[in-house]
Amino acid sequence: MRILLFVAFAFVSVISSNEPSFANSHLASTRSVGAPPAFVSACHRYAWLCSNRPGRAMSDNEALSLLKQVNSRVNAEVIPAEDVATSGKQDYWSLPINGRGDCEDYALLKKKELLDAGFKSDRLAMTVVLDRNGGNHSVLMARLDSGDYVLDNLGSRVKPWEDTGYTFIARQNFENQRSWQVILAGPRARLIASK
Repeated sequence: MRILLFVAFAFVSVISSNEPSFANSHLASTRSVGAPPAFVSACHRYAWLCSNRPGRAMSDNEALSLLKQVNSRVNAEVIPAEDVATSGKQDYWSLPINGRGDCEDYALLKKKELLDAGFKSDRLAMTVVLDRNGGNHSVLMARLDSGDYVLDNLGSRVKPWEDTGYTFIARQNFENQRSWQVILAGPRARLIASK
């Protein structure tokens, strides 16, 4: 997966000085920001990715169980591969191609499967992060009443965002799936904001 570094630094240019606290189980957004270009392209190909779709009401226990099932199944079924190997392009957000994909491809498939299972679209958001080593990475974030949870191809567990060790840069707007928001939070957030 290759998310261009300029995207992360573009996010920083619009960040407010009020960064969210780790004590908050829901990650607050600070401002709107342009979506990653590869996401915009994916929206044109996949109507479900950027549309607001109703779903059914679920308790947190039911939702968490479904998140765990989908996360485990997709992680087991998809073989890791870079965009260049699957699509011939540097940064191409798509569903896995021939059962292979990189981090955003895993996240897209998880989002599609959850929507198909009745999850509300305003509870799911594609999210751009820096992993524990500072590398660009994409995950799917699910908003439950108890907090924001992360579905990740690098781990089998669905975790609250604050337990991932990731620095969160931006995510799809839960209410308006075509737009993105800055959510700068996590271990490297202050360092990024100071640049």
